[in-house]
Amino acid sequence: MITRLLSAALVAGFLASVVATGLQLALTSPLILQAETYEGEGAHAALAPTTDAPFAALIVPAHAPSQHSHGEGGHDHGKADEWQPAPGLQRMAFTGLATLVGGVGYALLLAAVMLALRRDPTPQSGLVVGVAGFLAVALAPAIGLPPELPGMGAAPLVLRQSWWLMTVIATGLGLYLIAVRRVPLTILGGLVLIVAPHLAGAPQSVDTVSSQVPPAAAAQFAARSLAIGFVFWAVIGLAYGWAWRLFGREAGARAHA
Repeated sequence: MITRLLSAALVAGFLASVVATGLQLALTSPLILQAETYEGEGAHAALAPTTDAPFAALIVPAHAPSQHSHGEGGHDHGKADEWQPAPGLQRMAFTGLATLVGGVGYALLLAAVMLALRRDPTPQSGLVVGVAGFLAVALAPAIGLPPELPGMGAAPLVLRQSWWLMTVIATGLGLYLIAVRRVPLTILGGLVLIVAPHLAGAPQSVDTVSSQVPPAAAAQFAARSLAIGFVFWAVIGLAYGWAWRLFGREAGARAHA
């Protein structure tokens, strides 16, 4: 069973990363490159990214080191002599690699959740859990820390990471209480958990220098990043359910051979 689970998760993560990387290169990388032209114009010029993964903060906290946020903004201030992949093919390769690592990791998490819930993995049930993953890991944190382009200010990294993690855990538990337990008391508790991080408030930038990035480009990037994040999680769920059944049929055929 463990081999089947790992195999299905690897397939799901790979397929999701291929789809997401293609969408990133087509929809969000041009916006990132455009925004980087404004970085030198502001008083708080940021370090150029290691990858173009725009939904990185849908997987990790916004403004994580060396990544753009998809939810997954991701610039952090640093030294200009830090290593960066060269533009072009090398940068595209690192974007794909970062997305692949995230895809496999979250496919394994989705598999663990389905196992804990004792849900039979199918494309339909996988899609449901995948959408829940998007809500918890991407959409809920993006309400307070939306995906951001290079050159935009940000709160200290530790504060952003802490709030992101708190929001993911609280939203995940809240969805579990609402969708799985489904009694009035747990539904109320779930709603409280989901709302609590936003009542506490996400950490905000203390930088008073206005960003040079056009607001329209920033809004477009955030919307596209979240859309890519939704597709990413949906493909993980669908592909995991499909791969689980595929490997199950193959195991059954070998057993009867």
